Amino acid sequence: MNDFRTQTEELYDYLKTHKQITQMKALRELGIMRLASRISDLRRQGVPISKEMVSVKAKNGRVASVARYTLEEV
Repeated sequence: MNDFRTQTEELYDYLKTHKQITQMKALRELGIMRLASRISDLRRQGVPISKEMVSVKAKNGRVASVARYTLEEV
């Protein structure tokens, strides 16, 4: 029996439960370093995902802009 799951499969399951994800969450919770690539894989499979740029405060106090990907309702 093969219990191996791809990062793309894990990401899709995460999005079905949590609805959205950022690069930091993808790295911390799923170990995915190339989130945009995995999002692209899902989009090629027909999964509707939107992208929104949001501002977050960095540790040093500066504001950074990051992509937040959201699984759209179908």
